[in-house]
Amino acid sequence: MERVIQEEAVKKRYAAAAQAQEAALCCPVEYDQSMLEVIPQEVLEKDYGCGDPSDYLSSGETVLDLGSGAGKICFIAAQRVGSNGRVIGVDMTDEMLEVANRNAPIVAERLGYSNVEFRKGRLQDLALDLNRLDRELQHRPVRDVNGFLETESLVQRLREEEPLVAASSVDVVVSNCVLNLVENHLKQGLFHEIYRVLRRGGRAVISDIVSDEAVPPEMQSDPELWSGCISGAFTEEGFLKAFEDAGFHGLTIRDFSEEPWQTVNGIQFRSITVEAFKGKEGPCYEKNQALIYKGPYKAVLDDDGHRFERGRRHAVCEKTFKLFQQAPYSNDFEWVEPLNPVPEGDVRPFDCTRTERRDPRETKGESYSETTDASSCCNEGGCT
Repeated sequence: MERVIQEEAVKKRYAAAAQAQEAALCCPVEYDQSMLEVIPQEVLEKDYGCGDPSDYLSSGETVLDLGSGAGKICFIAAQRVGSNGRVIGVDMTDEMLEVANRNAPIVAERLGYSNVEFRKGRLQDLALDLNRLDRELQHRPVRDVNGFLETESLVQRLREEEPLVAASSVDVVVSNCVLNLVENHLKQGLFHEIYRVLRRGGRAVISDIVSDEAVPPEMQSDPELWSGCISGAFTEEGFLKAFEDAGFHGLTIRDFSEEPWQTVNGIQFRSITVEAFKGKEGPCYEKNQALIYKGPYKAVLDDDGHRFERGRRHAVCEKTFKLFQQAPYSNDFEWVEPLNPVPEGDVRPFDCTRTERRDPRETKGESYSETTDASSCCNEGGCT
């Protein structure tokens, strides 16, 4: 019963907020003013967020905004990704979707291109298209137990054959102060859904409210606090752990509010923006490659528990070697390729428990004995 009350409280409050602005739902956020010029005032007034995840988007990307509301982040994202990119907004509140869909053509006309669409769905079940399900149920309403069982089969078929958001179909998932509104028992599935829809190498950039202490049960049972982005907040540590448990790597806190947005019963609630990446799955092969951590820390641990000491050649598998050439690691490491690549026929599985130093002879070859002129190591201007 509690989770029904929570979801209904969220829908009721945000339906009302689509009709009239509610300041209590919004943290102060500094957006790029140049991005707001094409967005109608109605959308700007009905924006309820705590950060700007769109600030981390790039041209040409396909972006999914979870809990898109009246569409503000989607319309900013449309400009970030440009005419070659694509933006999909998902929300469950009809009133918010109506505002977003009504203003989308206005934004498209002002931009000179249309790259935004809005879909109705629940964030924890991105495979189920609620509008598609509604159309089906209008033709086959549920009247008895058999109808209910048929509906269950229909829902599963729609998820598999006509998903709202297909697996591995988007480059970036963004969300702005919405994940906390999902019931606690569904939050793990929510993060797995985010992971599912991302392409390999894709990323999530999520702004949300976190607490410095665990929220007690009596506060979680308060519909007003829940719908107000308070009671459903992750703890600071719990928010990052949710990404890790879903399989993400390379987690980075992009923004952390110094001052709390609200304090309730001694618990501080503040905004945070986290970026996390998908794509560390796969087999590990030995190709005599090494990574050198450049610092500034004496040593660091990666998401698989590998320890990299500053300035030391560490043996790594081909997968890790390639992964660390990409964001967010690329500026922190040097990569050492073997002098003679390992022939494909000689490639063997890499022992992932191996953390020792990569002997230079493994990359140069045991018989390497070349001698070069000292001047060859210097720049054209000479050694200094």
